[in-house]
Amino acid sequence: MSRLVLLRHGQSLWNQEGRFTGWTDIDLSEKGREEARAAGRLLRECDLAFDIACTSVLKRAIRTLWIVLDEMDLMWIPAAPCWRLNERFYGDLQGRSKKEMEEKYGKEQVQRWRRGFCDLPPPLPKGDERSPRHDPRYRGLTEDQIPRTESLQDTSNRMLPCWQGQIAPELQQGKSVFVASHGNTLRALVKHLEGISDEEIELVEIPTGIPLVYELDDRLRPKARFYLHSEEDGKKRSGGWREELGGS
Repeated sequence: MSRLVLLRHGQSLWNQEGRFTGWTDIDLSEKGREEARAAGRLLRECDLAFDIACTSVLKRAIRTLWIVLDEMDLMWIPAAPCWRLNERFYGDLQGRSKKEMEEKYGKEQVQRWRRGFCDLPPPLPKGDERSPRHDPRYRGLTEDQIPRTESLQDTSNRMLPCWQGQIAPELQQGKSVFVASHGNTLRALVKHLEGISDEEIELVEIPTGIPLVYELDDRLRPKARFYLHSEEDGKKRSGGWREELGGS
């Protein structure tokens, strides 16, 4: 049996301000840093350890990873950043106020963009300075790998090669893997792991800063899944789906 622990980064500055973030490289808020510290302490108290860690190339996820590993005294383990674990690319919504977008497009439309599986937000205009093509960390990407907008389905398609080529092989060797990433990217991974339907994934939300633990069989099928949480943050756990899975 292998163990996979997923952690959505702590609250970012734009989470705090209610803005769409996407690939914009926004750092953690002070609350987000404390969420990461609390997650690291909780993982240490539960005697969980990891052989390798994976993260996106965005600083809010990387800093979350650093803080967690520091709290666990595991800063020596290999840590592999991958752009495929980046948050969903929200196109022209990036940097925009969620409240203002609801006023402009309507709450139902914005909700479909945020939670639907196939819904595409408005694309980033060509030549927009917010495009990742201006960022040196993406200089090795091909033209078709640089998005102008992404649905959750697109995010899943972009993320899965990292799962198949980088994360899954480590798990198949019996290693424990820690992934610090983003809400939509982790939703896409949870959908893949659990076989959640396109409709049901709309009900799944990954809370910030609360470790989600999977115990996997030798075919990487979930035998058990649960959140680690303190009594005070238990209310933040995601609703609408099972807390634990029965093994076979």
